[in-house]
Amino acid sequence: MQTLRRLSLVILGFAAGFTHCAPLLAQHPQPTPAVLRTKVVQNLPQWLKQYNVPSVSVAYIANGKLVWTAVAGEQSPGVPANDKTLYNIASLTKPIVAETILRMASQGKLQLDEPIYPYWVDPDVKENPWNKLLTPRLCLSHQTGFANWRRMTNNVLTFNFQPGTQTHYSGEGYFYAARFAQNKMQEPFDQLAQQYVLGPIGMKDTSFTTQEWFSGRLAEPYGKDGFMKPQLTSTWNAADLVHTTVTDYAHFVISVMNKEALSPDIAAQRLVITRDWVPDDARKQVCAYEPPGTACHISAGMGLGWQIIVHNGVTIVDHSGSDDGAHTYAFFVPSRHLGAVIFTNGENGPKVIAEIVRVLYPDPVYGETVSH
Repeated sequence: MQTLRRLSLVILGFAAGFTHCAPLLAQHPQPTPAVLRTKVVQNLPQWLKQYNVPSVSVAYIANGKLVWTAVAGEQSPGVPANDKTLYNIASLTKPIVAETILRMASQGKLQLDEPIYPYWVDPDVKENPWNKLLTPRLCLSHQTGFANWRRMTNNVLTFNFQPGTQTHYSGEGYFYAARFAQNKMQEPFDQLAQQYVLGPIGMKDTSFTTQEWFSGRLAEPYGKDGFMKPQLTSTWNAADLVHTTVTDYAHFVISVMNKEALSPDIAAQRLVITRDWVPDDARKQVCAYEPPGTACHISAGMGLGWQIIVHNGVTIVDHSGSDDGAHTYAFFVPSRHLGAVIFTNGENGPKVIAEIVRVLYPDPVYGETVSH
């Protein structure tokens, strides 16, 4: 369940990847969707074989619409994957959870900066006054002070820093926000997600919990020792284990990109970097590769539910997901109305994902961050 690229690796990716930082896409027009699909489809079997990944599903968004999907490989031994194959999307669950809360805030059902403690206090932190500082905004932007999982702090939820003063990726923070919303609304959180996000978008092949219609459709995770049993759950998880198709998630990304069901103010807040985590020395190092006289700027950090990268004025929004034998990725570029969703069921899935992203969005700087 370690998902969004670790901060240090993002920074290292920037430093390692700047062989030429000029805005490539401004110099070379984006290839047509048909050309991109042909190139991806031709290479998918080779990439799956090269990296020992059983299957991959890709959805490409252009002009704000889903224009094509491509699927290759096996979802389980002897069973070909198809566009109805269900993948565990791991931490791509979090943007769905964030979107649910943002849409509720847009309708005045809750406030992003209201205290959580009147509705939820985890027993592990009830004696720590910092629990009164927690808000939905701090949870969705990974500023709670919690480790990713409490198992990393001796199975006790612990504040590693004062909420709101630092950024650290935390699945526990997302559970905290979801429990708050559930308790305030007096409805199970997965039902809130259905009411505010899955239903309105038409995501009929998406579920937080195991369903009968999963039968025969699951992409089994593939680890070092081969196929494994899928991770399934009968209770909602705010940070992991949603199962969906690449098509459903592409429609979700399109809805997010189009700012559907959000107030203009909250839609704008979603794409604001909370805390730039690219240090000045790394920024100077990578900008040295720009042609003389060319401006260079790179920044990255958490927005609300998504990672935000700004490269020479172009905003790229992304998130990844990783569980044992399952790796997923989604990104979009709001100003260009393009994006992609990529699901894999192999331990080496990130390598296949990086190959695909380099084709679909040929910015060498961004591509290098994905490869790390």
